[in-house]
Amino acid sequence: MNDKYFGDAEASGSLINQSTDETRILDDLEATKGLGRELAARLKPQDIVLLEGPLGAGKTSLVQGLAEALGIQEPITSPTFALAQHYPEGTPPLIHLDLYRLEQAVAADDLFLQEEEEANAIGALLMVEWPERLSLALPDAWRLTLRYQSDGEGRLATIHPPFPAQRKEQNQRPKSSN
Repeated sequence: MNDKYFGDAEASGSLINQSTDETRILDDLEATKGLGRELAARLKPQDIVLLEGPLGAGKTSLVQGLAEALGIQEPITSPTFALAQHYPEGTPPLIHLDLYRLEQAVAADDLFLQEEEEANAIGALLMVEWPERLSLALPDAWRLTLRYQSDGEGRLATIHPPFPAQRKEQNQRPKSSN
């Protein structure tokens, strides 16, 4: 894969279990899909990934690479018109949500909450394109931002993992004092 690393990922030589943001230059489509494949190895069932970026930035291409790594054979297309695509044959399963057409935050929130409930029920990953349509706070979600490079060559990808403390709290329920 032809991509370059910056920041802590470069210093450590490892992309696994980084607690800080990572930024990469993605030179081409294969590098974008490759990042999706790598991300698949880092995610756990029921993780949520919020994919931010302008039209054509590579959000669906990244999901295609991730789906490939999950063993999904079905072609992955943008769910812009369907709003959500379910891929139960993945390990784990995958739900791909696209909120682009939902202009009202309440509609985006409702759809997201329905799909999150389904993802939790089946142990799926939930990939969300256009999360800026949501009014919900999702501090335990991964955020991945794709944007065009200023020189027009390739894309810049920034991965924002959830803070470890938030992930730990998400997995622990308060004990009853009764």
